[in-house]
Amino acid sequence: MAESEFDIIQYYFSGRQPGRTDVVAGIGDDAALLSVAPGSELVVCMDTLVAGVHFPESATAAAIGHKALAVNLSDLAAMGAEPAWATLSLTLPVSDPDWLKAFADAFFALADNHGVQLVGGDTTRGPLAVTVQAHGLVPAGQALRRRGARPGDRVYVTGTLGDAGLALHEGVSVSPGLQACLDFPQPRIDAGVALRGQASAAIDISDGLLADLGHLLEYDGLGATLQVDVLPRSEEFRAGLQSLGAAGEALFYELPLAAGDDYELCFTVPEERCSEVERRLAEIDCACTVIGVIEKLPGIRCNRSSGEPYHPVLSGYQHFNEAG
Repeated sequence: MAESEFDIIQYYFSGRQPGRTDVVAGIGDDAALLSVAPGSELVVCMDTLVAGVHFPESATAAAIGHKALAVNLSDLAAMGAEPAWATLSLTLPVSDPDWLKAFADAFFALADNHGVQLVGGDTTRGPLAVTVQAHGLVPAGQALRRRGARPGDRVYVTGTLGDAGLALHEGVSVSPGLQACLDFPQPRIDAGVALRGQASAAIDISDGLLADLGHLLEYDGLGATLQVDVLPRSEEFRAGLQSLGAAGEALFYELPLAAGDDYELCFTVPEERCSEVERRLAEIDCACTVIGVIEKLPGIRCNRSSGEPYHPVLSGYQHFNEAG
């Protein structure tokens, strides 16, 4: 049965959560009215997911609902912010109650897990697309930034890389774990908070390690050398590559470097702070790996453990690259 815009808001998105004390007015008014605590700075980000571009046409409503919020929370994590509020713009080709329920349930499950209250948004008819704007809070002066790395800083990543990229690759026997990495990425909020005052720069890995680390380096005109054999890869990633045989050999390097959709954090740390960073992340059970070092010479250089240079074929996702 077709539902109106106001029916959709009322049935699936209004009254789903306990109210945060810093929400003066949320869903139901023309705009949200929010209170920012003294001594805090507001961190705001927004991402749009389009069917067939940012997720497969076959993606489930639950996966879309989760990921639409998760990619924004990952941006907040890269700034060291704690999530607070979100707005949602949902464009739908049809009003499908089952789809809407699954989408909303997954969206709110992640929102509730991170203390995020939905405070407004919009629904309209058209090709399937989801836009979320997320708002977070960070103590004044403590936000992580893309700028600030210095030569000699160590380059770290959290978690493992390449899992989501492999799940999208044709011919791979995709395990439930790899599929979950693609459909239900977990934003590294706790890691971002732990890195306040320790990391010199940070960014989340959405378009691929090479592309996103490149964005970080651009701000200060620096470069980096990466050790490609130490890039963290999951056991399921390694097993999935085996199903490809010889064709999987190049992907062992290419996917962790450039596939994207990892939503891990890439960050730089002065050498004297490395032990403290590793201790903090171990306390919250967040794996991290040193993968390289910041250098004065611009550009990213990749080496194997033998010292032999590795020349990547891929460089990361580009939103307006017609070739792919």
